[in-house]
Parts: sequence; structure tokens; C-alpha cells
Amino acid sequence: MLKYLGSKRRLVPALAAAATATGARTAADLFTGTTRVAQAFKKTGMRVVAGDSASYSQVLAECFIATDSEAIDASLLAEEIARLNQLPGAAGYVTEVFCQKSQFFQPQNGEKIDAIRDVIEDYRGTWIFPLLLTSLLQAADRVDSTTGLQMAYLKEWAPRSYRPLDLRIPDLLPGPGASLPGDVTRTVATIGPIDLAYLDPPYNQHRYESNYHIWETLVRWDAPEHYGRACKRVDLRESSGRSPFNHKKTFAPALGQLIEGLQADVVMLSYNDESWVSAQDLTRMLRDNGLREVQAIGFESTRYIGSRIGIHNPQGQKVGSVRRTKNIEWLFIAGDRNSVRAATAATESFGGQVLEIAK
Repeated sequence: MLKYLGSKRRLVPALAAAATATGARTAADLFTGTTRVAQAFKKTGMRVVAGDSASYSQVLAECFIATDSEAIDASLLAEEIARLNQLPGAAGYVTEVFCQKSQFFQPQNGEKIDAIRDVIEDYRGTWIFPLLLTSLLQAADRVDSTTGLQMAYLKEWAPRSYRPLDLRIPDLLPGPGASLPGDVTRTVATIGPIDLAYLDPPYNQHRYESNYHIWETLVRWDAPEHYGRACKRVDLRESSGRSPFNHKKTFAPALGQLIEGLQADVVMLSYNDESWVSAQDLTRMLRDNGLREVQAIGFESTRYIGSRIGIHNPQGQKVGSVRRTKNIEWLFIAGDRNSVRAATAATESFGGQVLEIAK
């Protein structure tokens, strides 16, 4: 699984237990990111729809959620992965931009990424394309030189960056599912009635496509113009393409509209205590959209390593101090009383603490 800020890795067991406790058989994960939560739901036997606006997330959803491991030619997949691993490196966009103009990858790995990605493009439009591309994304993630985010690279090469690039077969799951590409505010109307919806919207102004611009470029494979030391995509700097969920003024109205458009019996919403909307307002928003029983649960969490390292100036000198090393991850569960109570009880063994929200 890719290193990913906001992947809910520590909370996945609690989220899966809560979802299962509701008795849900169908679910939608509408800000799916790496699909970690959607995969956990699928493993329980639910039929899952996973959606996101990021191109790389759409590929991951096609690989892990929409693909049925029992309905593909596994031997062909293994053969193609082996063939890609044997390709000689050939310097291209990745080598120039992410190895020479910046230091996200060692040059020898950049050349391999370039050569392999060129060949994968020949499979676009086929069932195997998202599987091969996911394998490349995961392989590149294992040899990068970052703390996880791609807004910067490490001053000194990470030890893992010296390892050779090695593609592996993705851990596919049995069962049907679907990928829902595009802006969730427009795609929500196509989902139809479902048992459970899980929402994990952005917590701030930073777009995930920008935080993980290398994955976005590897998927689009469009050799974009770039800017800055991190060589980020120029098109991601434009405010016109930014989601309403990345603006403080438009976040709450957009979330309210999204919840209103859902046809879900139960809604589970992740947020935290460092973000734009209070727990009281989120509770009110859920109730105003017909979900009368709402329970808020808190999980203490260690903040992302970058926030604990602190801020450094261009000379590498630390400036300022770290304000907080912990935060509280919120999980709101809304729906009928029995489902909410069952889901809430299921989180207790994972450290969930019921929060008292003032009305």
C-alpha cells in the first residue's frame, strides 16, 4: 500500500468493524484515496463502490475494488509483471524531472520507471492496465526518498531509495465492486440506494493530487510542465480546478450537499479536531439531512511525521516549534438508532471514545 497522509491505516480495523456491525451489504467510499478503507469493506463481503477525483486513486480503485481476483487471468498478469521487471532502463520524463531536477528517485530507478511506464501505456483500455500501473506505483513508492508526501524530497537520500525497482503482483481481492471516477459532488447522484456511505473529505486547502503529484503524473503520463523544487504539475497550481472541499468557505456547504444527495441508510464520516468545521456543526449537518441518530467517537492519533519534524527554511535550518504532536480523529456514525449503537459498540475495542457533543 502506498505511503499516504490521511489513509486511515490505524483506524481501518475500527472502521471495518463499525461498518460490519450495521449489517451493511453494500457500501460507498467517496473520498477513497488509496482505497485502504474500501478494501477493508470489500474483505468483509460487501459490494463496494470507490470514488475519488484523483487520477491515481481511480486507478487504485479499478485495481483493488472493481477487479475480481477470481475473474482474471492470473498467469497472464504474472507473466506481464515478470516481463516488465526485465526491461532495461531508458531515461525519459521521470529521470529528467524527478531524478535530475529533483531527488525523488535514484537515476537508475527513474530510468526503469520511464521504460516500464511507456510499455504499460500500450495496455490502456484493457483489464490489465490498472493492475500493471498499480504495481508500478507501489514499486516506485518503495524506492522513493520522501517522508510520504511529494511536496518535498529528503535532503539526504533515504536508504530505501538505493534498492532496485521491483514490480510485484498487487494483492487483489475476490468479489465484484466498482470504481466511480470524477468529482464526488457530480457522481453521487449515480450511486443509487446503498446500505452505508463512508466519507473522508479533505481536512485543509491542500489537494491530494498536489500532495502526490508524481503518482498523478505517472497515471496521466502527459509530461506536464512543472514548477518549484518539488517539480509539481503546473496545472495543479491553478485555483480553477480546486475542489470546494479544499476551501474553508465552501467546505461545509459542499459537504452538506453531498450528504443530502446520498441515498444511504447509514453514513460514517471521518474528520478531526484540527479542521474547519466543529463537531457540533457536523452533527447538526447529519441530523438536518434526515439522519436523526448521530454518535461521535474520538480516537487519539499521532500527527503526520512531517508536522512533527517542524518547518525548515531553504538553508535547512529549523524555524519555529512544533505545536502539537497528537490530534483527535473523529468518526461520526449516523443513521437508525440500532445501527448507530451497534457500530459505536464495535469501535470500543479499538480505542474509540464516545464524545459528548453539545447541542
